[in-house]
Amino acid sequence: MSDFDIFSNLALGFGVALSWQSLLYCLIGALLGTLIGVLPGIGPVTTIAMLLPITFKLPPTSALIMLAGIYYGCQYGGSTTAILVNLPGEASSIVTTLDGHQMARQGRAGDALAVAALGSFVAGCFGTLLIAAAGPPLAGMAQQFGPAEYFSLMVLGLVASVVMAHGSVLKSFAMIFFGLMLGLIGTDVDTGAMRYTFGIGELSDGISFVALAMGLFGIAEILRNLDGPESDRSVLGSKVTGLWPKASVLREALPAVLRGTGLGSVLGLLPGGGAVLASFAAYTVEKKLAKDPSRFGKGAIEGVAGPESANNAAAQTSFIPMLTLGIPSNAVMALMVGAMIIQGIEPGPEVMTKRPDLFWGMVASMWVGNLMLVIINLPMIGMWVSLLRVPYRLMYPAIVLFCCIGVYTLNNSTLEVVMAAAFGLMGYGLMKFGFEPTPLLLGFVLGPLMEENLRRAMRYAQGDPIVFVERPLSAVLLAIAVILLIIVLLPAIRKKREDVFVE
Repeated sequence: MSDFDIFSNLALGFGVALSWQSLLYCLIGALLGTLIGVLPGIGPVTTIAMLLPITFKLPPTSALIMLAGIYYGCQYGGSTTAILVNLPGEASSIVTTLDGHQMARQGRAGDALAVAALGSFVAGCFGTLLIAAAGPPLAGMAQQFGPAEYFSLMVLGLVASVVMAHGSVLKSFAMIFFGLMLGLIGTDVDTGAMRYTFGIGELSDGISFVALAMGLFGIAEILRNLDGPESDRSVLGSKVTGLWPKASVLREALPAVLRGTGLGSVLGLLPGGGAVLASFAAYTVEKKLAKDPSRFGKGAIEGVAGPESANNAAAQTSFIPMLTLGIPSNAVMALMVGAMIIQGIEPGPEVMTKRPDLFWGMVASMWVGNLMLVIINLPMIGMWVSLLRVPYRLMYPAIVLFCCIGVYTLNNSTLEVVMAAAFGLMGYGLMKFGFEPTPLLLGFVLGPLMEENLRRAMRYAQGDPIVFVERPLSAVLLAIAVILLIIVLLPAIRKKREDVFVE
């Protein structure tokens, strides 16, 4: 048990996180994340997909610290413009516009911004503490897993991602199946035979994860933004004052911060859940618990404190299944897994034992990053809002250029640039027809791992598939997956689920 001594591990982590190199990349990630959160139509998935080629040249710990900073920095940045100009930069900040912008119109923008920042900081610290506390036991348990258990766990993860995904269940399953099929392209690890490469030598290692991610989430998102009218970005005219709220405001917001933190911490663990679902759920809870629900939508401080705490807590705890089990819970975590694979690190429980500096350095950097975000965000509000004056038509050519350069420089392959463009068109088409691309990416990431564990389990069992239900833990995981599937396919549940997502 001494190996999992939380204090010595955190001491190791802070030793890594407080080095000048880690601090630099943490600051870059936090600043970039805030910027992306402020600017609508980009988002953390697109940004991380664009930056994957850069991480190839960085040390693994620095690369992952920077990518993590981008993710939770987006949760901070999105609240700034949601409150000041009624324009959510990040999807999880949509709920914040309801009461945050009303507070700004009433001259209480300073209170709203400060409560959002402090609530996010409290939630981020708690989420990070949860990673530090829950990580070692989960990783220790996962080390007892055999191939059958890993396969069943991945099946459960994919089924759960369907349950939590927006839109049709059938469309989500189609996306997962398509992602699994794309993961089969390349060289068979057992026989060395080429599969579905159509004689193209550059596909012998499979489809480029960077090209797929950048196309589906980078280029497709640009096409979607260009398809609609450009938003009227009227910047708040009056100067924001009172960035340190009164004690009475903090007392009023504190219960909502604590409830949002707890709710977000749980929902962040769920596949497909994450920050967006957490912020909506926290707002619903606050409205249900309020003595006067009619205040919501008219400038209720709880309507800012709860969702902003929840989305940041969820952003932090979504790292737990990725770091301890190697199972991504959302598209951002799938990209993080991709970054680890690019760096030659196999995601899973062995990361904690083989690379403790990486694991605990990332955990400690989240504390550092959350503190940086509070310090840098409030004084820079004016600068962030002024960026909204830049028309999107001037921004997107630069984004496309960086996407193409990033894809090309990874392997000096023009084919991968063409593939990114093709996946971009495909992603745009999927969005237009109501298909969510996230399950596709999860299927693509987990597909090769599922195949490997399926084959190993079948070899150990001499071809007998009963091994998946003979082993107790594997049987339990499969049973949960089947129960989830039955529940979500029930007509009444399916209708209720669709209504919730529409709302």
